Amino acid sequence: MPGSGSSEEQVSGAKVIVQALKTQNVEYMFGVVGIPVTEIALAAQELGIRYIGMRNEQAIDIYAEELGNNVRPSVTLLGDANAVSKQLLEQFDKTPWQFPTDSKWWKTLREKMKSNEAVSKELASKRSLPMNYYTVFYHVQEQLPRDCFIVSEGANTMDIGRTVLQNYLPRHRLDAGSFGTMGVGLGFAIAAAVVAKDRSPGKRVVCVEGDSAFGFSGMEVETICRYNLPIILLVINNNGIYQGFDADTWEKMLNFQEAVTAAPPMGLLPNSHYEQVMTAFGGKGYFVKTPEELQNSLRQTLEDASKPCLINIMIEPQSTRKAQDFHWLTRSNIPGQHGCPDSNDFGNLSPTLLPIHRIPADFHQQCPSSLSSASHRNQDMEAG
Repeated sequence: MPGSGSSEEQVSGAKVIVQALKTQNVEYMFGVVGIPVTEIALAAQELGIRYIGMRNEQAIDIYAEELGNNVRPSVTLLGDANAVSKQLLEQFDKTPWQFPTDSKWWKTLREKMKSNEAVSKELASKRSLPMNYYTVFYHVQEQLPRDCFIVSEGANTMDIGRTVLQNYLPRHRLDAGSFGTMGVGLGFAIAAAVVAKDRSPGKRVVCVEGDSAFGFSGMEVETICRYNLPIILLVINNNGIYQGFDADTWEKMLNFQEAVTAAPPMGLLPNSHYEQVMTAFGGKGYFVKTPEELQNSLRQTLEDASKPCLINIMIEPQSTRKAQDFHWLTRSNIPGQHGCPDSNDFGNLSPTLLPIHRIPADFHQQCPSSLSSASHRNQDMEAG
């Protein structure tokens, strides 16, 4: 302490924190710098922990109350992923078990997979322009390295990408998950690329983003370029959230009224050149509209790993996924309150059928709690 006459070296709180992390074998840290994180980041570098300074502050957590809210599970697990996985593996070591491959469940699943594959191939074979999701993913899948990391984020982009873009190695897929936590995609890609660059030189990270999802953390492109990470960003651009509008339709709407009144909230500025965000920071960027342009740009990018790249892929604004048997996150198990109908009465309505601004004005008086529930659910789905 000052004035105590002690010759002992003073240790800052930041260094104590980092020493504790070092003891736990932490090798990498990611975070937005600022007081007091800056001191911790500097201490981390001093003690040999690699610190990656990010641009977007994001937190993810799953609350116990949410488990089973969408589809009722038989068993729920809540805990640290590493600890829970170890406990499960330890139990399986004691009692080996495998789900019977000749079971009815497996048979039904295989039949469904075969049916989905046939539908996806038919959609991918369409040669019309602008392209649809399936056409894009078909051409991407053709060229993807088998050992690449695949990160996906978005609504239709992530859902369709999960079924078409194949992984061949464990722990090589990262995405926003069933709850559609937007904004995590580029962070996941950066983390995967930092580790890959250290431990598996030459391995690529392919981050597939919807245009809306890209907007949540697009400034992380600067982070990607600052550390020159081996990331290929594919932005699937349909000019909107779920669905958008072509440039002509957008212009006509603005001729009718100003954007804040005429433009639906799901619409984004048509033909936005997101690839210029990448070139602004020194990376490579491509703006593509045809399968041939997509194939050429992806091939060039895979051949030259000297810089990160963003390929901005224009698709049909009204393109969507194949018909679904059920809607995503719309089967709430929370019962109705105050005499209102059960929330499941609204569960089968998609956000395009029940946008918030179309709910009758007197609905508040009729059923205030359900309106609030429907509003939150629509906002959640639009964010996804």
